[in-house]
Amino acid sequence: MNLPVYLDYNATTPVDPRVLEAMLPCFTETFGNASSSHAFGQAALAIAAHARESLATRLGTQPEDIIFTSGATEADNLALFGAALGLRSKGDHIITQAIEHPAVLEACRELEREGFTVTVLPVDGHGRVDPDLVSKAMTARTVLVSIMHANNELGTLQPIEPIARLCRERGVAFHTDAAQSLGKVPFSLRDIQADLVAVTAHKLYGPKGIGALVVRGEVLRHKLKPTHHGGGQELGLRPGTLNTAGIAGLAKAVEVAAVELPEEAPRLQELRLRLLTGIQQQFNEVKVNGHPEHRLPGTLHISLKGVDANHLLHRVPEVAASTGSACHSGGGHLSGVLQAIGAAPEWANGSIRLGIGRFTTEEEVDFAARKLGTMAKELSGRGK
Repeated sequence: MNLPVYLDYNATTPVDPRVLEAMLPCFTETFGNASSSHAFGQAALAIAAHARESLATRLGTQPEDIIFTSGATEADNLALFGAALGLRSKGDHIITQAIEHPAVLEACRELEREGFTVTVLPVDGHGRVDPDLVSKAMTARTVLVSIMHANNELGTLQPIEPIARLCRERGVAFHTDAAQSLGKVPFSLRDIQADLVAVTAHKLYGPKGIGALVVRGEVLRHKLKPTHHGGGQELGLRPGTLNTAGIAGLAKAVEVAAVELPEEAPRLQELRLRLLTGIQQQFNEVKVNGHPEHRLPGTLHISLKGVDANHLLHRVPEVAASTGSACHSGGGHLSGVLQAIGAAPEWANGSIRLGIGRFTTEEEVDFAARKLGTMAKELSGRGK
């Protein structure tokens, strides 16, 4: 067993060797600029086209709906700014919820400064938003609803199917950030019917720096306003030289995840329970955060009563984990997600997100549980 044990798969994942193999030719053989008309450029363009078709098939949409970006954060921004500004003639009201990723919440705050009205809905103690609240918040001026599929801290899955259906009935564009859920739980736009979907490769064993925004339907694509301007690539919605290596990696990562999901999800669920049980054997004041059923299989978010989580992880360098989302951890203040679910301070300060993934072993889980549980007991004063 190699140390430290990596339990931060929500933050990022190692690149799967099969993904790396698919990418390597793009650096040495098909390295051309996909916008070039010569053979090298056309070979690169063919790589991107094949990847676009593969990704569309796995997502349950059409190749022309895929707009490649640098990741989910850019995709979220393109979705929110693009749709809000493009649909402004219809209205100026946006609905989201309290535990969205900062890529959505900060974009909404900026849109408020540009004159839009934003309704931020509360979530329950498990981190789930009520579709009825979405319905009640809608007005004749509502043009966009943005609800993430899976929360990046808690692992809670949102009820996006009924929300997407509601938006479709009302003629309102629906956006979901699927960065955490794609490849981890079943996901098909044939079922979900979202209009805008943000995905990224590095959360499912692909490379960093590549993602996509799915924009379903020609009408919406024509209304969307670009946030970048340049050479006109990606229908002018995301100009810039195509990252063909990253695109190939994203498509392969989604392909591998789809094939392995039926066996991988139950395995991760078992490891998650094993990790929780192991910690509880050492330290019994443990609270599991997030929904007990509607959750990602490999995400365990726990609170250890009377323990400082930052101090705990500092004292256990053999385990790589996070006290919150890696996008905004280390700020020295209580996570907005924990505030939104009403976590009491004596619990919230001891909150740790443990992310289990494809390469996690039982041996690593047992080691981490023993280390974390024993240190929690010591720091709480119960081990003396």
